[in-house]
Amino acid sequence: MRTTRDVGLMAREARAFWVRSPGVGEIRPVTLPRPGPDEVLVRTSYSCVSRGSETLVFRGEVPQGSREVMRAPFQDGVFPCPVKYGYLNVGVVEAGPPALLGRTVFCLYPHQTAYVVPAAAVVVVPDDVPPARAVLAGTVETAVNAVWDAVPLLGDRITVVGAGMVGCCVARVLALFPGVAVELVDVDPERATVAAALGVGFAPPAAAARGRDLVVHASATSAGLALSLDLLATEGVVTELSWYGDREVHLPLGGPFHSGRLTLRGSQVGTLSPLRRAGRTFADRLGLALDLLRDPAFDALFTDESPFEELPGLLAALAAGSRPALAHRIVYGRE
Repeated sequence: MRTTRDVGLMAREARAFWVRSPGVGEIRPVTLPRPGPDEVLVRTSYSCVSRGSETLVFRGEVPQGSREVMRAPFQDGVFPCPVKYGYLNVGVVEAGPPALLGRTVFCLYPHQTAYVVPAAAVVVVPDDVPPARAVLAGTVETAVNAVWDAVPLLGDRITVVGAGMVGCCVARVLALFPGVAVELVDVDPERATVAAALGVGFAPPAAAARGRDLVVHASATSAGLALSLDLLATEGVVTELSWYGDREVHLPLGGPFHSGRLTLRGSQVGTLSPLRRAGRTFADRLGLALDLLRDPAFDALFTDESPFEELPGLLAALAAGSRPALAHRIVYGRE
């Protein structure tokens, strides 16, 4: 059986996915440092492409003024490129403190076959959460923060506009509230199947229910944001989750926006919701996300998976829109 020292000496080589130039990705070799006393060596089992932010990064569209905010926790390089970017990673600890050895962990790390990080940067995946599902922890964490910001109330009529990864996770978390009616709205009629698996209603934009107490917007389009305001009841609230990069947003603020006393509120996972900041840490929020992933309904988000070696072509296809996907899981072989 390998000891911590053996693995620390042997597993020095890894491979990582980088955006070399806008629209061009490549896999590069990496020499890993030897883990220190408070560090872990993790061998990746799965990662997941966060399509909205990662295709924006892949195309080189991160605005100059937002580059620091947009940084991933373990990003290498700088925007626009070359850059190693990503934050949904599940693997097995092969070296580190005895309490973590052999444990499956989640880390906000890019697409890389193995890596060394501080032990405090990984969170143990509960034994009853499948590792292949746990890779959604970062996205569910975003949903948790969004729901804290949105402040749903018992019996609310709620719509989520945009059935991407974040929108679907938000819809499922909201569906767990008693007495709440949740409708997921998207231009893609095939998302109706996903909505059914998540236990929420579905409608195309033209048929979306009006008079909603709360709308969460996650489509990253001007049309989706305008629709979100249009769906509100008097004094309703839109919680905005979309990241637009360098695209301008055109929003009609005539009509009921002022007379109906509507509210547009921003939400961003980079900081804790002000409503929970005093009593919660980032670790608490991520731990809650992993607890929620005991729910098998989240498996409906995975529409495809690919081996790590295909990432350069896959990101190009996702960024170009030629390969549809909701949550695209990346599978790693043993090296």
